Amino acid sequence: QVELVESGGGLVQAGGSLRLSCAASGRTSFSRTVMGWFRQAPGKEREFVAAVDWSRITTYADSVKGRFTISRDNAKNTAYLQMSSLKPEDTAVYYCAAGTKLTMDLGYDYWGQGTQVTVSS
Repeated sequence: QVELVESGGGLVQAGGSLRLSCAASGRTSFSRTVMGWFRQAPGKEREFVAAVDWSRITTYADSVKGRFTISRDNAKNTAYLQMSSLKPEDTAVYYCAAGTKLTMDLGYDYWGQGTQVTVSS
């Protein structure tokens, strides 16, 4: 079992920045795990944001390219999502996920509980 705990969410004005963290614990070979970030706005489906594999190959949703950066620190078993130039439409609950395949779909094995990000206009 792998536990994922997100942190770093909050309220920020449009144009501002936030950094989300996802700490992994339990039975994980973190350095060989793909880490992903998803988000879900009220009334909408959960959508892919970004992912990074063990060789630090990254992929992003078009809506966040150039504004968000995903990274990982294998020594700390932690993944990050640096969000800049935030827009009100980025408001959502952000979820961390862990799996074995670099994918934009929901096929990850483990999920965190989520952290709220609210961007005011």
